[in-house]
Amino acid sequence: MKFLFLVQGEGRGHMTQAITLSHILQENGHEIVGAIIGRSERREIPSFFFQKIKTDVSTIDSPNFVVGDENKQVDIFKTIVYNLKRARTFIRSLKLINRVVKQTQPDVIVNFYEMLCGLYFLRYRPKVSHVCIGHQYLINHPEFIFPKKHKLDKFFLHLNTAITAIGAHKKLALSFTEMIDLPHKKLYVVPPLLRQEILEMQPTLKDYILGYMLNSGYSEDIVRWHQNHDNVKLHFFWDQKDAIEETKIHKNLTFHKINDVKFIQYLKDCKAYASTAGFESICEAMYLGKPIMMIPTAGHFEQECNAIDAARAGAGIIRKEFDLSGLLQFISKFSENTKFKAWVKKSKLKFVTHLISQ
Repeated sequence: MKFLFLVQGEGRGHMTQAITLSHILQENGHEIVGAIIGRSERREIPSFFFQKIKTDVSTIDSPNFVVGDENKQVDIFKTIVYNLKRARTFIRSLKLINRVVKQTQPDVIVNFYEMLCGLYFLRYRPKVSHVCIGHQYLINHPEFIFPKKHKLDKFFLHLNTAITAIGAHKKLALSFTEMIDLPHKKLYVVPPLLRQEILEMQPTLKDYILGYMLNSGYSEDIVRWHQNHDNVKLHFFWDQKDAIEETKIHKNLTFHKINDVKFIQYLKDCKAYASTAGFESICEAMYLGKPIMMIPTAGHFEQECNAIDAARAGAGIIRKEFDLSGLLQFISKFSENTKFKAWVKKSKLKFVTHLISQ
């Protein structure tokens, strides 16, 4: 069968999921005829995506979050206004998607939570299967636990998720744990799509904490904490677009520009992991048995949901800011979720089965 991928470019998780699935499908004799990824003025698409996806890649302008002046908190109102103003740009993106679909003639379009994919199915109604993949689709499961209050945020998350899934034949909800499928909702619960490199790693414990932040404004909080704890070794990865490969603040504090290979090597050897609660890196750290502290990006309701769901699965603790003292205390209390590895190992069979049975 022939597959075309549409990938949201916000954060790295959707990209690594797409890479992993492309390898699984190719190993089983299927063809990836192309990939389309959303781009943003604020971020640079990492080179590893182009190198590892092993197919022709097109980029499109797609909706993205807008953050405040400190480059930390997501501003929902500004995000809505900004994206509405770019409606004409997104119409051009839909036309490009249509051209690629006509050129490649896929049997299945696999959508990694890209809103324009749903709008493409609404506008063009192509006669091709549409399969959505993402942790976000788990919000439609009755066992999913939401943060308290946040009614408006919950509404917008449901709305955005529904738009991505317009015309979907299946929604494959990535989950930290097994749950029942809901065929009447076209909703199927599947394991995380972890890279083969992670699955093959033998983790060790070296004397440093690893971190990842979605928005680079959190670097000031980390520097401030480290000034009072400069004996603690920290390595943090960030998505700072114009950053050099390594920014050394102190002999025990280094910021690294996001790099696929480098990140997972540091993850393999760290003693604990602090993250802004992106789904994919939490899964990677869980698989490697690392204690985790999750600090959802302010205003990013989806990450709050990720953190609560991960904590439910025994991944670690949730905090509101990068105060790593809590993580240091948690390390000695941490107990690994041994069921998680067994769940992840069911991934290949489940994805191949779902994607070829349209």
